[in-house]
Amino acid sequence: MSEFNQSVVVVTGAAGNLGRAVAQAFAERGAHLALLDLNAAGIERTIAACQGQASAKAFPTNLIDATSVGQCIDEVLDAFGRIDILANIAGGFTMGPTVPETSDRDWDFMMNLNARSVFNMCRRVIPAMQGNGGGRIINVSARAAEQGKARMGPYCASKAAVLTLTESLAAENRFDNINVNCILPGTIDTPQNREAMPDANFDHWVPPAALADVILFLASGAARCVTGAAIPVYGQS
Repeated sequence: MSEFNQSVVVVTGAAGNLGRAVAQAFAERGAHLALLDLNAAGIERTIAACQGQASAKAFPTNLIDATSVGQCIDEVLDAFGRIDILANIAGGFTMGPTVPETSDRDWDFMMNLNARSVFNMCRRVIPAMQGNGGGRIINVSARAAEQGKARMGPYCASKAAVLTLTESLAAENRFDNINVNCILPGTIDTPQNREAMPDANFDHWVPPAALADVILFLASGAARCVTGAAIPVYGQS
């Protein structure tokens, strides 16, 4: 029997490609799933993909709104009683202009989508984990967090914020049995990325299922002594 059997797992960005892969991976191992996304119809498609494998509930949520997140986590706790694992999958990428040409709106969009969403979730979930004796948090940063790229300033900065926030959270909670880590994906093999980069070698990209495997490891007892880590998952690119 899987160690995730009956665990309560919160997955943000559950309507997306990676969120769905992570939800399915935990579902196959018997976890109870709280699936969060702004796209309610997309969450239902993820639940359908997990049908018969786990208890899964949809929680449509605006992750960049603290009030919406607070209400959502209250509902999750009412439904499941606790939160064992938080997988912060929600995020996104947009190529932009140079930094001097970047608008406040574009800067705020990337920082909110990638960093504020993680901040809002961790700020609300960690007290619940502390009250339950511990937990595991896995955030999604990016390879771009480690080295800035031209015309990607807001994206790189937002993913770097996720990395350093992960380190701070790990340091704050290292004696509370709450492990906080992040992964640094390279280019993820999704239909959207294939459409945007049709001439690329897709064989070198990272399949969502491979990232889900790393997230499962970080959520498992095998990673009990790993916290504050940023795990590269670059594929062959």
